Amino acid sequence: MSEKTQWYIGAPNGVVLCIDHRGPGGVLSGRMWDSYSLDPIPFDDMERMALDMEQLYDSLSFPHPEVNARTFLPEEHTTPAGRPQREERIKIMSDEKLLGKHGDIGTFIVRVQHRQNSSMQGRITWMEQDKTISFRSVWEMIKLIESAVESVVPDTEAEKEPGWFDGEEK
Repeated sequence: MSEKTQWYIGAPNGVVLCIDHRGPGGVLSGRMWDSYSLDPIPFDDMERMALDMEQLYDSLSFPHPEVNARTFLPEEHTTPAGRPQREERIKIMSDEKLLGKHGDIGTFIVRVQHRQNSSMQGRITWMEQDKTISFRSVWEMIKLIESAVESVVPDTEAEKEPGWFDGEEK
């Protein structure tokens, strides 16, 4: 068995994304694991997963966003930077346990290094292939995950969905 050279968390904000299901239209769902909980955060689509990641990073204040979020909360509920106040998070799951989590159709380690231009930048490792690549935006990260899963589980549902030119309406 080859050594998994790309399998590491490497940052306090590293997460493991377990992709468990590919639904109609190729919609991916699964679980997000972080070191601050013993329970996963389930997601029904990639947009929800990205919002959950953003919420985690806001709670950690890492990586710090380039732009402060706007809020309608009273001042006593915000930090000096204007962000909503968060509880301090304590790491309770080891990196080894975190790396032991796997999705049914794909598993990815995400290490966000920056939050600039209202997006995230970092590195993503596809655990099944032990390959790591950089991404420049949330959109690019999602596309990398979708293309990896597509190579493993082709989207057969796309053929069953009606198209614009399947039949002529009169």
